[in-house]
Amino acid sequence: MLNSVNAGARLDRLPTSAFHRRILWLIGGGMFLDSFDIYLAGGVLGALARSGWSSMQLNAAFLSSTFIGMLIGALVAGVLGDMKGRKFTYQFNLAIFGLASLAGAAAPSMTWLIVCRFFMGLGLGAEIVVGYGSIGEFIPPKVRGRWSAYLSLITNSALFFSTLLGYLIIPSIGWRAMFAIVGVGALVIWVVRKKMPESPRWLESKGRFDEAEQILAGIEAETPAGRALPPLAPQAAVDQHRTTMLSLFKPPLLRKTLIAICVQVVINVVIYGFIVWVPTFLVKQGLSVSSSLGYATLMSFGGPAGAFLGVLLADRMGRKNGLIAVALTAAVVGWLYGHSSSVGVATLLGFLLFTLTYLMVALGIATYLPELFPTENRMRGNGIAGAAGRVAGILAPQIVVIMYAMGGVGDVLGVITGALLVMVVVLTLFGVETNQLSLEEIAVQDNQLSNSNKNLQYHDSN
Repeated sequence: MLNSVNAGARLDRLPTSAFHRRILWLIGGGMFLDSFDIYLAGGVLGALARSGWSSMQLNAAFLSSTFIGMLIGALVAGVLGDMKGRKFTYQFNLAIFGLASLAGAAAPSMTWLIVCRFFMGLGLGAEIVVGYGSIGEFIPPKVRGRWSAYLSLITNSALFFSTLLGYLIIPSIGWRAMFAIVGVGALVIWVVRKKMPESPRWLESKGRFDEAEQILAGIEAETPAGRALPPLAPQAAVDQHRTTMLSLFKPPLLRKTLIAICVQVVINVVIYGFIVWVPTFLVKQGLSVSSSLGYATLMSFGGPAGAFLGVLLADRMGRKNGLIAVALTAAVVGWLYGHSSSVGVATLLGFLLFTLTYLMVALGIATYLPELFPTENRMRGNGIAGAAGRVAGILAPQIVVIMYAMGGVGDVLGVITGALLVMVVVLTLFGVETNQLSLEEIAVQDNQLSNSNKNLQYHDSN
């Protein structure tokens, strides 16, 4: 009977191949639909309010139910992902998300649509946690940042397609078709994903060696295309002890949990405190609604541009150093945006801020956060950070309203700049670099740090 399969070392030595591309698209398909569903809300709610089917209060309830569902979904996905496995969890949340979307398409009233949206939110919040957490467990460390950024690029490209299809479909066919597209698409991907393998790293962490060995043998047979496999590098022992959510709030993981929460919260503050408010800011500055949407669309091209920069830079700059450099640059650009004197300059600076924000998403949320945690706690860590980010997403708009009333866009950008500088300080003092390291080597950092602290305490006591 097997008692170890060296899953990490065997996966990390493989060259990328059709297997890795298949994994990327299977995970990316669900995350694309997840993002598509989030972004379709703007167009759908506008159409519902215009037709009299909904009101501003009901639209607000729709958005609140989305965020509450996503908050709960992120936490539940974290627990299920580590207890039941990656494959079970993303199939479970995709089924909820797809069925709730189809139910939303047939909702007889706005109240029913709000209820359906809560269940959609459960799946939406879970998909991001499990998707970004899973991709890195299959990809070798030399290119893990690039492939995680690819996944971010696929996910964030949904903004363009959701906007385009909403523009074409909602006026002619109606808003129900948007939810139907997402629901049918999610169920199609659910069927295709049934053939996706479970993560061998997670199976090994649970002591399910025979299943892990069978999957690893299949991947190795497919990957080298007839060539000899590269030699195995030494792998640190894999922990198989029982863990809980509380493990994240005790040494040695506490430090990484707080880093992950900080990064997720700050990035969400930038997105929900600036990115989603750009059209409103421009209208308040005197532009018409159509002009503001036009300038906001130009800035939004920074979304895919930032994710693509992540593909180019993630494995060169490193995660910690890259996030520090990008956050500092974004803080400067944000301050300049708040003091810009013309629409042209504001549009250019806005494009740069969009680009830097989605570069932070690629480096931080897609790559760095999942790497920080060991396999047995990876989804819980991602789930806690994701839930904290959802809370920030709920509170940020309220803070924006207060700061705008006090001092306009300049004060809002002052808060954004301050949040970015806090993240820079936290990463500089407490961050760890994960670039080019295997996930097992990063996990060993935790034990080494814990042992070092115990030795210091022992010497202090003597």
